[in-house]
Amino acid sequence: MRNLNLKQLRAVQAIMKHGTIAAAANSLGLTPPAVTIQLKLIEDDANIILFDRTNGGLRPTVAGLAFLDAAQMIEERLRLLDDEIDAIKGLRVGSLTLGVVSTAKYFAPQLMATFRKEHPDIAIKLAIGNRAETIASLKSHEVDIALMGRPPKDIPLRSSVFGDHPLVMIAAPDHPLAKCRDISKERIAQEHFLVREPGSGTRISLEIFLSELPGRLDDLGTEMSSNETIKQAVMAGLGIAFISAHTIALELEVGKLVMLDVIGMPIRRQWFSVVRTDRVLSPAMRAFQDFLNRKGAQCLPFFEKLYPDSAATLR
Repeated sequence: MRNLNLKQLRAVQAIMKHGTIAAAANSLGLTPPAVTIQLKLIEDDANIILFDRTNGGLRPTVAGLAFLDAAQMIEERLRLLDDEIDAIKGLRVGSLTLGVVSTAKYFAPQLMATFRKEHPDIAIKLAIGNRAETIASLKSHEVDIALMGRPPKDIPLRSSVFGDHPLVMIAAPDHPLAKCRDISKERIAQEHFLVREPGSGTRISLEIFLSELPGRLDDLGTEMSSNETIKQAVMAGLGIAFISAHTIALELEVGKLVMLDVIGMPIRRQWFSVVRTDRVLSPAMRAFQDFLNRKGAQCLPFFEKLYPDSAATLR
């Protein structure tokens, strides 16, 4: 590995991303033979194959994935070095890639705008995905900080709470239960639910809430891919939904949706910011973490009355 250089590692990254030598060469501004040479030099030096040659393109081997992880960490460290040099020079500049689960996209712009007022020279790139996609971005070092409702347990992470995350049951204003009070779990379980994909935070919370009712989880409801689709479906009268209150602030304000008064709800969770423990915090990352600790909760949608006196807490 003594002869390994950045050009070779970047060639590995490009091949992994694009799947072919030709596409990788185009993205790097090189010729295909030049990229082929870089790959061959690595494989000869390491005495191992990094990509399997298939009819569908190049597919990384286990060794190839290890090289890719090293390349991403080195790129990450070089970017951190750039930020550190700027900090030494006294410049308040830097960059940050913020990953947020799709539920958090409703307040992420407010967070970014408020942060920018304090740090106008720090550039933030926003990456939105579902829970699985955001976790994958953390694993691949594609995001610096992630905002989510439930940190994963299979990645070494530092996590900190920056605000409350209430989960509520919603319906169309003309739903038969819209004006009912103290709706029991057994009664609400009779309704047709509109739910997110398996593995999403809200779906897991709903499954926990209904788990004591025999057989209810066998057919949880109609699965939909986004909160926006679920909200539109609820407004159309296709069913009810269990959803983050932070995704429906506008619809509640204009009367398009209502929160149902279900016993044991809202369920109170928290929003977390998470960073890999093997990351060295850049000045930009430290600034954003400090901002979240001081003002993160203030950037979340406000509800005048949300929690009843005996609101449930889900751990």
